[in-house]
Amino acid sequence: MANGQPAEEPAAVLLQCAADVKPQPVTWLWPDWLPAGKLTILAGAAGTGKTTLAINLAAVVSRGGAWPDGSTCTHPGQVLMWSSEDDVGDTLVPRLMAAGADLAKIHFVRNVARTDGELVPFDPARDMPLLNARMAGMGDVRLLIVDPVMSAVGGDAHRANDVRRDLQPLVDLATRHGVAVIGISHFAKGSGGKTPVERVIGSQAFGALARMVLVTVKEEGAERRILARAKSNIAPDDGGFTYALERVEVAPGIRTNAVVWGERIEGSAREILGEVEQDDDERRSLRDEAREFLAGLLANGPVDARSIRKDADGAGYSWSTMFRAAHELGVEKEKAGMKGGWRWALPKISGGEDFTKISGLCGVKSSGGREIFGSGAGLRSAPLGGFAEDFSNTELESSGKKEPPDDDDRVKDSV
Repeated sequence: MANGQPAEEPAAVLLQCAADVKPQPVTWLWPDWLPAGKLTILAGAAGTGKTTLAINLAAVVSRGGAWPDGSTCTHPGQVLMWSSEDDVGDTLVPRLMAAGADLAKIHFVRNVARTDGELVPFDPARDMPLLNARMAGMGDVRLLIVDPVMSAVGGDAHRANDVRRDLQPLVDLATRHGVAVIGISHFAKGSGGKTPVERVIGSQAFGALARMVLVTVKEEGAERRILARAKSNIAPDDGGFTYALERVEVAPGIRTNAVVWGERIEGSAREILGEVEQDDDERRSLRDEAREFLAGLLANGPVDARSIRKDADGAGYSWSTMFRAAHELGVEKEKAGMKGGWRWALPKISGGEDFTKISGLCGVKSSGGREIFGSGAGLRSAPLGGFAEDFSNTELESSGKKEPPDDDDRVKDSV
């Protein structure tokens, strides 16, 4: 006792035994791409349509639609969105309409009603606990979009301690309500060549706190854009999807941007971004060389995919580059029995023409005759069930299967 005051009891450290913890599976809004109850960062360069992309995902959640990989959103519900960069009336709502959203399930976080009756703009760095309380009475909120996520940091966004402290209320909100949170960000200027996660503007704590980091990039001189998975602690951390932005009219005199999904692509985010961000001459040369290389490997008949990968590694071509070359050449893939690996072959052309002369180095068309991404070619508007299906489900088409392949049937696991 000091000065007549009782001494304070010392603080105690509490421990939890691992044996008392019940293991729980990760829950997903979009399996392997958008985790529920966790923070996802969506970052990219200007002009890649990050907000439009997030709106497309919000539309899927609102109506229980299809994700870019063709799977269905099995947990539809309400979506909350806060944006400081786009107007609700002339930008966000038209884009939601273009994406086919159920507008009755989309809510914009706008203002805070103070106890004195005054309305003040919502501040993500200050008012996240109030939003947390508001969501408690809503029930089925599945997705929250914060655009830009840097606005949730009241301190120095380039200091790790400030970022971790200020983003914690957002992380806690996601955990408490089991809601997927997408925080939109940008790439730092002059960050080309770094790993994609390091390119997110601000402190590296943004990427460290997020359980998933998705990145976007635009191919210069073309309409093709790419969404790639750059980091994941809870799922595969590679692969991506191509997409384009097209102008659509949603009401008389109201035109806006909409996402058109393309093909699924393989490879790490660094490989994908590195190839797309090359200048036109370098990109064209690489793709031409890759097609020539693959066509040469397959010139004498089918070749085991494992052998192709080994030869590609030896020649300095990434597997994602080989996958694109195969798609552009219209390569046919078939599995050699239940336990055998995949074999690749050039498509059979009627009339006995040499396929490599037809499509190896010029304007490339798929085996179905549709023009696809190639040297300088832009994305053609097509749903996922179009040429994207040729790319991601070639194994199904060649084998006659009607159901998606098991994990051990996927090329990336079987080569």
